[in-house]
Amino acid sequence: MSFKAYLDNIQAKTGKSPDQFRKWGKDRDFSTGAGLAAGVKAGAIVAALKDEFGLGHGHAMAIVALLKGKAS
Repeated sequence: MSFKAYLDNIQAKTGKSPDQFRKWGKDRDFSTGAGLAAGVKAGAIVAALKDEFGLGHGHAMAIVALLKGKAS
């Protein structure tokens, strides 16, 4: 599955676009807009995404990649 397909599936499940997840990451101090914030571990982001949005591990890791700066 391509990265874009992961993001499309995530948007279908959550109703949130990649840009909205970027804002979500900044609002929670997980990311700076240019990458992950200093000291932030992927596990903390994954746990928050699973809890808030019910995402599985693979989809949560796609959002981590997005927050790290991977283009959508």
